[in-house]
Amino acid sequence: MRPLHIALAALVAAVWGVNFVVIELGLAHFPPLLFSALRFLVAALPAVFLVGRPTVAWKYVIGVGLALGVAKFGLLFIGMDRGMPAGLSSLVLQVQAVFTALFAALALSERPGRRRVLGMGVALAGIGVAAVDEGAGGPVLPFALVILAAACWGVSNVITRKAAPPDSLNFMVWVSTVPVLPLLGLSLLIEGWDRDTEALASLDWTGAGTVVYVAWISTVFGFGAWGFLLRHHPASSVAPFTLLVPVFGMSCAALLLGEAVSPLRWCAAALLVGGVALTSLGGRPRPAATPSVPETRAARV
Repeated sequence: MRPLHIALAALVAAVWGVNFVVIELGLAHFPPLLFSALRFLVAALPAVFLVGRPTVAWKYVIGVGLALGVAKFGLLFIGMDRGMPAGLSSLVLQVQAVFTALFAALALSERPGRRRVLGMGVALAGIGVAAVDEGAGGPVLPFALVILAAACWGVSNVITRKAAPPDSLNFMVWVSTVPVLPLLGLSLLIEGWDRDTEALASLDWTGAGTVVYVAWISTVFGFGAWGFLLRHHPASSVAPFTLLVPVFGMSCAALLLGEAVSPLRWCAAALLVGGVALTSLGGRPRPAATPSVPETRAARV
């Protein structure tokens, strides 16, 4: 990779890491589901007129919109609102690589190799250590919600892989249109009209800035730049930079929010990042063996 592209990949990782601190700040201004809805509303509405029509079938846009936008971000924002630390959230979410490999094996018949299986085991050990650390100093439910968010991210990754969008920015903008109404409906149902209107009525520059960051900087710029890198370089060269996300996330949370990082959490970080590296970079998955059919060719759906 060219030095400029390496710098861009590191910048995207930093943007995504800092995003967790910004989410934490935004949750002081908005209920979690409303905040998530505003993220996608602001990301989608201006950009949807600039990217053209969707380049993949609507079923994939809707599927990823529900799995990623409604389920993953809804659970993440609720978990952080209930007390999951920003730095730990940036770390725990990386277990999505394990869920992606598991779901791809089930849905796409991709058999993980030994190195990838080892990586999944190491990453899960890191989650276990993080759970012990969080269980000793914080509530368990928010931790579980972020794990579920990572699982939903894994589902969306498999749908995205199936869709194979030729333009990731176009795809992400259209995906962002899907969660807006479901999240707004859930916010009104769960968080209530009074709480939502109070948050909007008291909107200040800090609250507006958090929405702009998570919508335009993290979503539109982040995914647009990432798609640019993937179009110019092999995924195996670009993907490792995602391992910097929890590094930036935990460091910024410690510096800006004063979050303490215990020795157990550092141990969890080493296990989880190392396991995700093995899982993500453990070679291409092998397709499952297909029984031979006399005088016909097995069709892959």
